[in-house]
Amino acid sequence: MSLSAKSLAIVYHSPYGHTAKVASFIAQGAETMGVRVHKMDIEHIDWDVLDQVDAIIFGTPTYMGSVTGPFKMFMDSTSRRWKDQQWRGKLGAAFTNSGGLSGDKLAVLQQINIFAMQHGMLWSGLPLMPTGIKPTDLNRMAGYLGLMTQSDNAPVEITPPSGDLATAVWFGEYVVGVLHRLK
Repeated sequence: MSLSAKSLAIVYHSPYGHTAKVASFIAQGAETMGVRVHKMDIEHIDWDVLDQVDAIIFGTPTYMGSVTGPFKMFMDSTSRRWKDQQWRGKLGAAFTNSGGLSGDKLAVLQQINIFAMQHGMLWSGLPLMPTGIKPTDLNRMAGYLGLMTQSDNAPVEITPPSGDLATAVWFGEYVVGVLHRLK
């Protein structure tokens, strides 16, 4: 399989749909920047695509201050790629969603960042100044290591709020902008 010169994958776990929704908004932003986006739930990993894309954005809910168990299993399943450093030089980024405003999301972003660093990946954070704390504001949780969103334990049809989703679009655009500068 040969992919276009600029492509990225968004790999996520989404048991209740919130993380998948955020992944879709990130993809919208990335696609406006002219890259091919491959979204994949960890239940349906295309390893050939992951090995060939220029960037991987990882996403998981925050459960008990950590990535979900299935997402950790995905991380562990990359050990052969780690041993051979197959992802060295790829751009990496991450996002997480939790029901609570904090939910210890930073710990999840740090966990994924360390995972990416062990793979020799480069890292893109979220350098967007917060515009406030209302649900309509951009980067309202002031996350800089990656994208943080909140579902408030509400149905996926009404959460995350519009500001978090707009930040997800911005994040997708930004990660592709970084990718263009690297290539």
